Amino acid sequence: MSDRYLVLHDPDGLIEAELPLDRAPYEALVTAVLAWKDPDLDPHDYEQFALQLTGHARAVADDIRRHAAALLRSDGRGALAEIVLQEADRRLSVPPEGTARCVQNRARLVRALYERLDRLEAAPAPDRAAPPVG
Repeated sequence: MSDRYLVLHDPDGLIEAELPLDRAPYEALVTAVLAWKDPDLDPHDYEQFALQLTGHARAVADDIRRHAAALLRSDGRGALAEIVLQEADRRLSVPPEGTARCVQNRARLVRALYERLDRLEAAPAPDRAAPPVG
């Protein structure tokens, strides 16, 4: 065993940007949470669900920010993404509670963020090349 270690310094999050989100388990969690009628869970269980969804919402929001930053200023998709991100930031600034309502609100947020991300990924990338002269 070595007592040496390597510190990873990635202030711009470039390594994380290359890793795809593990989407399927979170989509399944969102679907399950939104199907709840009258769950009777311990408040700590609700808190754990809310924390999981909060962390994933932040990761999806980061992906949206990266996609939106690559758009031209004149591209309206960037403005729409900014509105969604502002709302997400506002909602995520509220500490999670140990309630089913809180967990379901976080699930709705994750769903909305994925919808915006899908729209950004589905659209063709802007052509940043200079227009031909001639």
